[in-house]
Amino acid sequence: MTILIDHLADITGHRDRERADTLLLDTLRELLAPATVALHRCTGDSQSLQWRSRVPITGRGRRARDTGMVTRFEAHLVEEVDPAWMECLRRHQILEVDGHPTVMLLPLVVTGQGVGVVEVRSNGALGRHTRQTARAIVRLYGNFLALLDYGERDALTGLFNRKTFNECFMRIVLGSAPGAAAAGEAAEPPLSHYMAVLNLDHMKKVNDTFGHLVGDEVLLITSRVMRTALRTEEGLFRFGGEEFVVLLEAVDEESARQVLDRVREQVSQQHYPQAERVTVSIGFTELRPSDLPTSAIERADRALHLAKASGRNRVTGPAAMAQAGLEVAADYGGDVDLF
Repeated sequence: MTILIDHLADITGHRDRERADTLLLDTLRELLAPATVALHRCTGDSQSLQWRSRVPITGRGRRARDTGMVTRFEAHLVEEVDPAWMECLRRHQILEVDGHPTVMLLPLVVTGQGVGVVEVRSNGALGRHTRQTARAIVRLYGNFLALLDYGERDALTGLFNRKTFNECFMRIVLGSAPGAAAAGEAAEPPLSHYMAVLNLDHMKKVNDTFGHLVGDEVLLITSRVMRTALRTEEGLFRFGGEEFVVLLEAVDEESARQVLDRVREQVSQQHYPQAERVTVSIGFTELRPSDLPTSAIERADRALHLAKASGRNRVTGPAAMAQAGLEVAADYGGDVDLF
């Protein structure tokens, strides 16, 4: 019992969701000694669910809390979804699939909504007490995530809020700084990090014409479109009003522009029941090791202004800024109110 409580204290002691996911899987792996354990998360609505699976890379028995390091994950977008995952989420109940190995699926439920499935594969049948322990741990983790969501997510759209942005931003910048790799790990070629500011075009006209309830509907639908286009909700924030911010990784500027242009295109093609058609303008910048949130926001905001001035419904980045002969160095005090 003391070991279990110790594990739970570790899990609930972190607001970093990736690290908390790691500790959840490590806890189940150590207590249940399964063949494998994985976490399958889903985002989006019933019409366009996106699934992403995570499996710890470290060997069995190595615990992140013992090493002081976050366990590395293999993460991939799932193309073919196991129907049993959907059934587990729909019923909000444990499902067990006989065979070799035996598969146990536990629903991860946050405030009544299924957000993922924990998959435990074992070489033998798990005892009743073991199943109850696993179920209790996953239920507690769902409650913990609900508490995090209450303080870190926007009430209307469910996206992360501006209060969460600073921590995520600084974690990215510090993690990409030279020498940030953990000792003893082989250095991998890092992806570049980009930040984009997205602003819905003519949103004031929508509110004035149809009212703020329709305006809220537009924001809610747009946030769902963004989740689908980006295939994740991590790194997606609502700053307030019609303003959103995206943090993403890409191999180069053109790749980042293509991802953001996919968001722009899907928003413009989305049918809105009342407003019918909505467009979004996007400005983005590459993050620098010396960046503070204010400096990066300023650069992205300048690119957004160029996108608006160039006709709206477009994506503008550093290359377009340079082509227009505009200064890319940041002065503080952009139009986006960060604090």
